[in-house]
Amino acid sequence: MTNPHDVVIRPLVTEHSMADIADKKYAFVVDRKANKTEIRKAIEKIFGVKVEKVNTVNMKGKVKRMGKNVGKRPDWKKAYVTLTQESKDIELFEGM
Repeated sequence: MTNPHDVVIRPLVTEHSMADIADKKYAFVVDRKANKTEIRKAIEKIFGVKVEKVNTVNMKGKVKRMGKNVGKRPDWKKAYVTLTQESKDIELFEGM
């Protein structure tokens, strides 16, 4: 995974993640195979910031039903990225 945009899929915008922006904590949906080091390098390269730490969570997909048919949403990985205090903010989350 050399391309950082293959590691970071999209930002995760929830009430909880928006409340953590004041503490310089951001949430992203990342590739399931990516480790913390790859996530750190990708965030630093895409947004030009310094990352202090990365926490990851493997999320299980929900089981959904449509009548008698049963299906399952895909599993995914969530990453909480904490920036250093002297680092700039990520502009993607500015207007939210």
